[in-house]
Amino acid sequence: MTPLASLLAVVAALTTPPASPPQRMEVPWRVGERAEYDVRFTSAKVGTGSMEVMGIVPVRGHDAWHTMFRLKGGTFFYKVNDVFESWSDVTNFTSLRFHSDQEEGGKDREKRYEIFPDRSVYVEETAKGENATKEQVSVEQPLDDGSFLYFIRTVPLEVGQTYTFHRYFRPDRNPVTIKVLRKERIKVPAGEFDSIVIQPIIKTKGIFSESGEAQVWLMDDPSRIMLQMKSKLKIGSINLYLTSYRPGAAAPPSR
Repeated sequence: MTPLASLLAVVAALTTPPASPPQRMEVPWRVGERAEYDVRFTSAKVGTGSMEVMGIVPVRGHDAWHTMFRLKGGTFFYKVNDVFESWSDVTNFTSLRFHSDQEEGGKDREKRYEIFPDRSVYVEETAKGENATKEQVSVEQPLDDGSFLYFIRTVPLEVGQTYTFHRYFRPDRNPVTIKVLRKERIKVPAGEFDSIVIQPIIKTKGIFSESGEAQVWLMDDPSRIMLQMKSKLKIGSINLYLTSYRPGAAAPPSR
């Protein structure tokens, strides 16, 4: 390289602006958002539930939304204690990590996953953080059970439409289907709201399984807060009703 070329290379390096950090995907929630629910088994109150944006935390060099969905309740003969914990990249909302602890009807299922969207693979881990399986093939832009609850809030939902996503991180569980059923005004303990009713279907066991026939009522405004959820079980149904809402940086919903 000639002296002039070397000088030009140095000048270019000094004058080239640093790369901008990746921009966060625009979403309708903020850190600190928390919604709380009454849990009813058919018509009897049997517990509580919550959805919360816990924070933005680092996961393998990525900033990630840390969200948690809890559902706890039951009767003396059937109990449900589910926790779905997700870590999703703030730039494109793809799953990076997923923890699922489900106790339903006396059966316990505890799962830990590390998900690698850049390579479209995932690894199941033990509770101690050790690899329980080799790398498994995943999908592009993967999502998990918990992150889907938040992802739904970013979809432009139109009544009568069915949205199909091949984004569940375990390919054999795809597609995930979201049917937009109707709009209606409902009353829950937190107040009276206009809602849009959807039916999410994931090929997994639990409240969003095909047999569960779950329906979710979302706020019919840009916030898309979950107001109510109903899911059939083998005996009766588990229903959630919004009792309180705490916004993060955003304003609370209007009634």
